[in-house]
Amino acid sequence: QLLKQKAKSSTESLSTCQTHTKKKLPLAAGNSQDVAAVNGNRNVEKAKPASKKDSGSAKASPPLAKPKSKRVATDKNLNGTKNNGKSCKEKKKNGNILKEKGDIKHKRRKAEGLAEQQPTEAEIWFDDVDPKDIEAAIGPEAAKIARRNLGLEAGQSKQSVEQVLVKEKASEGLTGAVAMDCEMVGVGPKGEDSIVARVSIVNQFGKCVYDKYVKPTEEVTDYRTAVSGIRPENINTGEDFKTVQKEVADILNGRILVGHALRNDLKVLFLDHPKKKIRDTQKYKPFRQRVKNARPSLKLLCERLLNVQVQTSEHCSV
Repeated sequence: QLLKQKAKSSTESLSTCQTHTKKKLPLAAGNSQDVAAVNGNRNVEKAKPASKKDSGSAKASPPLAKPKSKRVATDKNLNGTKNNGKSCKEKKKNGNILKEKGDIKHKRRKAEGLAEQQPTEAEIWFDDVDPKDIEAAIGPEAAKIARRNLGLEAGQSKQSVEQVLVKEKASEGLTGAVAMDCEMVGVGPKGEDSIVARVSIVNQFGKCVYDKYVKPTEEVTDYRTAVSGIRPENINTGEDFKTVQKEVADILNGRILVGHALRNDLKVLFLDHPKKKIRDTQKYKPFRQRVKNARPSLKLLCERLLNVQVQTSEHCSV
C-alpha cells in the first residue's frame, strides 16, 4: 500500500534541473530496504519490491532520495560541463551576476581612465610644443597650462609676446649664436629691386645687440612702409652703408647665424657666411613638414610653432 501511495504522488513530471538537486524525500520508518541505491556507474538502481503483486508499481515509480551516507558524484550536462549540483536557475542567476560585475568593473576602469587624462601642471613641463598640438593630443586643460607657462593666456598683450621671445634676465651681450633680420626698400623702376634700410641682430636670448637704419645708396622709389615700416626720415639720418656692413661682418664672424630666408638679408648687405654656420628656419625640413609648406613664411612659423602673432601690421626687424 505504501508503494502504491508513493507511485501516485510521484506521477507529476520532474524537470531535468530538479532531478539533480540534493533535495531529499521523507521516508517511512522500516522501509529502508526499498531505498534506491547508487551503483559504481553512477546510475540509480531501482529498489527491489517486497512482493510480486506490487512489482508493477515499483517499476513505475521514479528513483527515491539518496541515502545520507553517500553523495552522488557531479554529473556532466548536455554541453559536457559540470554543474556541481547547482540548478539551472541558480546558474542563470549567477551568470547575470557575473555579467553585472563585469559591467561595473568596465565602468570603473573607464572612469579611472578619464580621471587619469586630466593632467597636472607639473606634468606639462615641455615649452617647445605648440599649445594647439597639446590641446589636440591631451585636452584643453593641458593646453591652458602650457599657454600659462608660455605667458600666452587669453587677452595677451604685446608685452606677453615679447616675454615669450625674449628672456628678460639673460645676458645682453654677444653669444655664440645670433639672429639677424633686415628691412628693405625698393629702388629702380617700380621699386622692384631692393636695398637694405635697417639691420637688427639679437643674441640667443632674444636681446637686441645691434639695430641701425642705413642710408640709401640709390634713390628710393618705394619705401614699402606698409610692410617694412620704413619712412624717409628713418633712413635719411641713418648710418653709412659701408660702416653698417663692416660692423655686421665683425659680429657675424665665427658665430652661428640664425634667420629666415637669410640669403635675401646677406644679399642686400653684400656679405657671405659659411653654410655650416647658417640656421635658416625657412629651409629647416622638420619645420616645413609640420606646417606642410615647402617655403613657409616667418609669420606662419611663429604662429604654428611659437603661438605668437608677428607681422600683423608694419614689420619690425627686431
